[in-house]
Amino acid sequence: MSQTVVKIDNLVKRYKELTAVDHFNLEIKEGEILGLLGPNGSGKTTTISCLLSLLKFEEGNIEVFGQKMNPDSYSLKRDIGVILQNVAVFDTLTVYENIDFFCGLYVKEKATRKKYVEEAIQFVELTEFQKFYPKKLSGGLLRRLNIACGIAHKPKLIILDEPTVAVDPQSRNKILEGIVELNRQGTTIIYTSHYMEEVEAICTRIVIMDKGKNIANGTANELKLMIQNNETIYIDMRALPYEDLENIRQINHVYSAEYAKEQLTVKCNGGKHNLIHIMNYLQEKGITFGRVHSELPTLNDVFLEITGKELRD
Repeated sequence: MSQTVVKIDNLVKRYKELTAVDHFNLEIKEGEILGLLGPNGSGKTTTISCLLSLLKFEEGNIEVFGQKMNPDSYSLKRDIGVILQNVAVFDTLTVYENIDFFCGLYVKEKATRKKYVEEAIQFVELTEFQKFYPKKLSGGLLRRLNIACGIAHKPKLIILDEPTVAVDPQSRNKILEGIVELNRQGTTIIYTSHYMEEVEAICTRIVIMDKGKNIANGTANELKLMIQNNETIYIDMRALPYEDLENIRQINHVYSAEYAKEQLTVKCNGGKHNLIHIMNYLQEKGITFGRVHSELPTLNDVFLEITGKELRD
C-alpha cells in the first residue's frame, strides 16, 4: 500500500474578510504526479504556502510524510524541493555554483554534494553551460537551472509551480520529460500549470480548486465523465432550415445544437454513434454539407464547465 506523502484536512486560511482556502482537503500518495488546477484567486498558491508552513492558517491540519508540518520542521523540508514560477537564482554565481549553493542548504558532506550537483547538471542537460552565468542563458536554459537548484538535494516531494512559462517548445518538452523521469525514479510531484495539455499528458491525478475548495478530483478521464459534454460535432453547411435544427436538437443524446456562420455545432451527452445519427438525418433530408469533424472533451472543457471560468482568467 502506498504511503501518504501529503495529507491536508479541513484547511482554512483567511485574510481578514476574505477566505482564501475554505475547508480544503487533499491526500497525495507516494509516486503520484498531482496536477493542481484553479483559476487565479482559487487558493492554489495559498494552499502550497500553508503546506510549506510559510503561512499560518486558522483551521485544519497538514501532515507531510506522516508528520505534522511546522515552520521548524527542517527534517521534513529536507525532503521537499520547491520550484516556483519566478526563477530564483543568483546572477553572480555560475550554473554550477548556483546548484551547489542550493544543494548545500541540505547536503553538507562535500563529496556527496559534488556528486548530487553533477547528477543534477547532467539530468537537466546543462553540462556544457555549467560555467555560464544566468544572464548568458536563454529562457529555457534558465528554467532548467531553476529546476536543477530545486532537485539537486534529491527530495522525495517536489512542488513545481508553472515551470514551463515562457519557454520554447523544445525546452518545454525537456522539462516535461525530466518531470516524468523524476517521478519514474520514485519522486512524488505536485504540479501547477495553465497549460492543460501538459497536465493531461503527465499527471496521474488532477484536483481542481475554486474559491478555496476542492471541487473536483480524479484522473483526466474520470473528470471528463463528470461533465455533460461528451462529444462536440462540427459540420460545415451553406444553410440549415430552422425546422431541421429543431429536429436535430431532438435526436437522442443531443443536448445542444446551434447553427451560425455556416457551421452546425452539436454537443452530445452520451452515446457512441452520435455523428452517424446526425449525418443520417441530414442525408435523409437532402441537406448538403461539407467538412465534418468530431471532438472529444478536453481538460479545458472540464475546467470551464466545472468552474465556469477560463483557466487563464
